[in-house]
Amino acid sequence: VRLVESGGESVQAGGSLTLSCTVAAQRAFSSYIMGWFRQAPGKGREFVAAVDWSAGLTEYADSVKGRFTISRENGRNLLYLHMNSLKPEDTAVYYCAAKRVGGTYSADGTYNYWGQGTQVTVSS
Repeated sequence: VRLVESGGESVQAGGSLTLSCTVAAQRAFSSYIMGWFRQAPGKGREFVAAVDWSAGLTEYADSVKGRFTISRENGRNLLYLHMNSLKPEDTAVYYCAAKRVGGTYSADGTYNYWGQGTQVTVSS
């Protein structure tokens, strides 16, 4: 499984940005649980959002609820993270991740596949 993120850039606080993750996999994309994580400088990796197509579920970190939306286009093997009302504390490298098995969506250790990350910088 190969994941490639794109869309990261520098934006002003209050702005919007959409990240994309292209997935190349032998199994059907719809069978994977997909997540977005982020890592700010000097901090550990943090859960942002996840989508489980099979279960019809999405989950968000409290820090992004109401501002970020995770979505996917199964026919095009694409995962998105739509980010609104961005804050300087959203500055981080954003990673998409995938796994086949359920469990805790926010646990990064349960994801098997990771992209290389894309930088998002929010200035005040």
